[in-house]
Amino acid sequence: MYTTIQKWGNSRAVRLPKAALEKAGLKEKDTVEIRAEEGLLVIVPYPAKKHLTLEERSAGYQGDYQPGEWDTGKPSGKEIW
Repeated sequence: MYTTIQKWGNSRAVRLPKAALEKAGLKEKDTVEIRAEEGLLVIVPYPAKKHLTLEERSAGYQGDYQPGEWDTGKPSGKEIW
């Protein structure tokens, strides 16, 4: 497949044909990394970070921390008391 580098604002852009994206296993809105390597531009999928729920984050926790209140002292300015 061939395409042309075109101006897009102050940048340059290349349109990626649907068939090329499908063959690479990529879709719209996927995050990719672009690297320049010895005269080549390489586009590779970049693993996006999954946003974990609080339950998922705390599922493996086995410590003994127990949250509680602590005294921060008397107000020193215009804090609401």
